[in-house]
Amino acid sequence: MLITDMTMPEFVAALKGSQTIFLPFGSTEEHGRHLPLDTDTMQVYATVAAAAVLHQTFVAPPVHYGICRSTSEHPGTVTLSSDTFRALVRDLVRGFYGQGLRNFILISGHAGKTHIGALIEVGEEMLKEFSDIRLAVINEYDFCYQAGSGIIEVEGDSHAGEVETSRIQYLFPELVKGSSEREFPDFPEYILVRNKRSYWPGGVWGDPAFASREKGEKLCRLTAAALAGFVKEFESFIER
Repeated sequence: MLITDMTMPEFVAALKGSQTIFLPFGSTEEHGRHLPLDTDTMQVYATVAAAAVLHQTFVAPPVHYGICRSTSEHPGTVTLSSDTFRALVRDLVRGFYGQGLRNFILISGHAGKTHIGALIEVGEEMLKEFSDIRLAVINEYDFCYQAGSGIIEVEGDSHAGEVETSRIQYLFPELVKGSSEREFPDFPEYILVRNKRSYWPGGVWGDPAFASREKGEKLCRLTAAALAGFVKEFESFIER
């Protein structure tokens, strides 16, 4: 149930069948030389929309911006501050709570640790603020990698590589502009650096050469099914 497409009466009627909502978060971020800047958002929104068909669930309009630390120096990346991002997430949860939603799945197509950590932080705050909600925070790639066991060939692939290129080739083939070279960043362990592009010049974490539309279709389909299964468990979850 895509909220972007619903009328006011349709929204009210849908609440009788579900009080569960996906809040999808993405980013505006470089994805090598071959994938669109909106890759994270497009992937997660398409996947939760497919999951909501398998199990009736509200799907909020996606948030196209997030916290991008490692790619912040690459062309095209626009990052929110952690304070701004957390405030936005709080307002969205509070707003949809006021509209009658009670089961919140904050799901991100952007896997940055600082970004995911901010979602978890706000989730913990909301559990204290509202005593009658369920709340989950999901890195969508966790589901994709688990569902894609046996399909994904490149070990450690995570950004603009085999997985993301395959999925965009399937979902939006017209937006894939060639390819990029195999690359893995070499950031120093524990040390924060200013010139991040010197440690990760191409913005790829993996190998796009292993991508295919067929892999993308399988990954999208299996991930959507896994998420639909999670929603069923989530809606029946009773905290100890």
